[in-house]
Formats: sequence, C-alpha cells, structure tokens
Amino acid sequence: MKLVIQRVSSASVSIEGKEISSIKSGLLVLVGVADTDSMQDLDSVVRKCVNLRIFNDNNGVMNRSIIDVCGDVLAVSQFTLLASTRKGNRPSYIHAAGHEIAIPMYNTFCDKVSELTGRPVMKGVFGADMQVSLVNDGPVTIVIDSSEV
Repeated sequence: MKLVIQRVSSASVSIEGKEISSIKSGLLVLVGVADTDSMQDLDSVVRKCVNLRIFNDNNGVMNRSIIDVCGDVLAVSQFTLLASTRKGNRPSYIHAAGHEIAIPMYNTFCDKVSELTGRPVMKGVFGADMQVSLVNDGPVTIVIDSSEV
C-alpha cells in the first residue's frame, strides 16, 4: 500500500460540483492499494498513519499524532499512487489492485483508522471522478509505502 499523508487545515471532496465530504484540521490521506497487498501491509500503514507525530506541541515541535490532537481524517482512494513510470511517458497501473481487492482494503483502512482515532473517517467515492481540495498546513506531506514500514 502507498499512502500520501498531508497535514491540512481543511480538505474536501466534490463530485460534479457537489461537496460530498469535508474535514477541518487533520489529515488528508490518499490511499493506493497494490495487487500484492495483504492485511499485514494494511495494519502496518494504519498504525504508522495514526501514530505519525506531525502535529505541533505547545513548543511548536512536531511531536503529536492525529490521535493526540483529536483531528479529522479524510481518506481518498487513489490507484494512480501505484503508477509505474519506468518505461515511456505513459504511466502503467498494472500493479494497482482491481476493485475486488482495492474496495475492501480501502474500506478496512478507513474502519481501522476510525477505530484507532475514535472518530469517523470521511471518505471519497471509490472509482469516482473526484475533485479534492485542501489547504496543506505547513506544508507537511509524508509518503508511506508498506514495503518500507
């Protein structure tokens, strides 16, 4: 799995001009599921995501997690995170999981993050043409790859 985690002041997802999900301060998490991902991969990236200390403490040091700050989470599925650009200029998505694997993994990711944070996870719509808006706070952007966790 690959995650792109952005600390945000706000974020939202719209489809055809209609906002379907939004959060205030917290994390926007783009979630890419590979065809080889396992529940062990999922568990490792969930734990890493919710425990990342990327929010400022009282001294202005990034020392607090999303759990510590009771922040919001917006998770958006994004198969393009699995793009291979090794050959040519047209990305290949051959290693991105198909719907039958990716949808349950994405939903389980959201459920586990919700369970660990004690807050509902806002979502995009899997497979939809979404417009994602955000105000990146910092900016702080972290990439997590389950093969490196």
